Amino acid sequence: MARAAANQDRDEAARSHYIYVQHARVASRKGKTLMCEELTDMRISPTPKGSHQQLLKLDGRVLDKHKYVPYNTLLSDKDNPDTAPNAPAPDAHDSITIEVGGLDRGLVEDMRNGLTNDKDADSKDGIAADLFPLTTKKQSDYAFHLIGRERLNDRDVFHIAFGPKDQKDYGWKGDAWIDVTAYEPVVVSTTMNRKLPFAVRTLMGTNLPGLGFTVVYAPQADGVWFPTSFSTEFKIHVLFFFNREITIDAKNHDFEKTHVTAEILGADTE
Repeated sequence: MARAAANQDRDEAARSHYIYVQHARVASRKGKTLMCEELTDMRISPTPKGSHQQLLKLDGRVLDKHKYVPYNTLLSDKDNPDTAPNAPAPDAHDSITIEVGGLDRGLVEDMRNGLTNDKDADSKDGIAADLFPLTTKKQSDYAFHLIGRERLNDRDVFHIAFGPKDQKDYGWKGDAWIDVTAYEPVVVSTTMNRKLPFAVRTLMGTNLPGLGFTVVYAPQADGVWFPTSFSTEFKIHVLFFFNREITIDAKNHDFEKTHVTAEILGADTE
C-alpha cells in the first residue's frame, strides 16, 4: 500500500497537466418521484491549488406542480454570470426561482460541487480530495488487510479492505482493488465508517444513511492513471421533514495533456 500511495502521489502531480471533460448526472428523488435532475458537461482544468470547472452544457428539469420545468443555467450563475462566461444564455424557462423547486435544485447543485468540484484542495481528479484515503498523506490514519488476488476490469488485482485505525473515527471504510503490476487502484469503493452520532441526528435533524462512493481508474496513453468514473447513491434526512435520495454518476473523458508554446520575438517586433 505504501507503493500504491507513492504512485498516487506521483499521479496526482502528473494530473495537473491534464484538461478533460466531466459528464455528470445528479438527481434528487422523494420516494419514487424524481424531484430534480441535472446533466452537465464541465471542462476541468488545473489550477495552482486544485482544479477549475467551466460549464459547457446543462440540461436540467425540476418538478413543479406535477409537471417538470426545464432549465439550462446554474443557480449560482444567476447572481454572478462571470462564474460561467461560456455557459448557454438563459432562456425563457430560466425564470424559475428558488420558490419553484429551489430546495431540490439547490441541493443537486451543492452535492455536485461538494463531491466533484474541489476548488481549494490539492485535487486534479474532478473528485473531492477528502474522499480518497489511499495517498501517503491519508494512509497513516488507515489500517489495511489483504483479502486476496482477483480479476477485475481485465486486470489482475489485489483485493484490499481498509478502514480507520481509530474505530471511533468518522472516516471511510471500504475496499480497494490494486493492479498487481502497476500498483495503482483499479476500483475503490467506500462507505462511512460510522453513522452520525445520535445527538447530531436528534438536535440537528440531519442524517446521511448509506453515504459512500465508487471510483474507477484507468491509465492514459502516457501511463498516468486517472479516475474515469465516480458514482454515489445515498439518502439525506434534514430537519425531520425533508427526505431525499441523491444519486451522482460522473464520467471523465476527452483527456488532453496541456502544453505551452513559446515564441521568441525580435527586438524590432511590436
